[in-house]
Amino acid sequence: MRRIARLGSGMIALACASAAFAQQVPQQAPPLPPSPPTATAAPQRPATPPPDAVKPPEDYVIGTDDVLTVSFWREKDLSTDVVVRPDGKITLPLINDVYAAGLTPDQLREKVLTEAARYVEDPTPTVVVKTINSRKVFITGEVAKPGPYPLTAPTSVLQLIAMAGGLQEFAKKKDIIILRTESGTQVTFQFDYSSVVKRKKLQQNIFLKPGDTVVVP
Repeated sequence: MRRIARLGSGMIALACASAAFAQQVPQQAPPLPPSPPTATAAPQRPATPPPDAVKPPEDYVIGTDDVLTVSFWREKDLSTDVVVRPDGKITLPLINDVYAAGLTPDQLREKVLTEAARYVEDPTPTVVVKTINSRKVFITGEVAKPGPYPLTAPTSVLQLIAMAGGLQEFAKKKDIIILRTESGTQVTFQFDYSSVVKRKKLQQNIFLKPGDTVVVP
């Protein structure tokens, strides 16, 4: 009986020691489940303009006969090239007629965005100028190639004469005039070709505005 009692006491002591050791050993936390993949932002529309786009002058507004590209990211069926009609409007798929003349490309883009939002969720239109036909200046009289010329960049009177092939033999070089309409009133500017080419009266070599007519008598 004493032997059994000793054995029982030894087993109890061993169990207590094992419990104490278990309390000292830190328990390992179960592995965490893998975190779900984070959502990636939707790719942004590339801002690179098409290769046939032109850079409009700073004061450019859309006019009759201008050629525009109106494109929608992810909505290729709505993207198209359009010509501004004589009534100042363009026609787009689904949206139909939109008034464009007199607006800047950014203003037209905002207008198209508003119209497209009625039919398309989160539309992203872009308006690009392909050809400027509305900004013209005219030269007539004693030049080699009279007629209209596109005004796509700052152009002086002397530059326009050069574009028109230069003056004819009997041109009155000192009596050239520029006709311009301002606020409904026609005004004139003098241009003395002989003096300007001699670097005199350089203030007469003005930059032309759309609609100007240079008359070479």
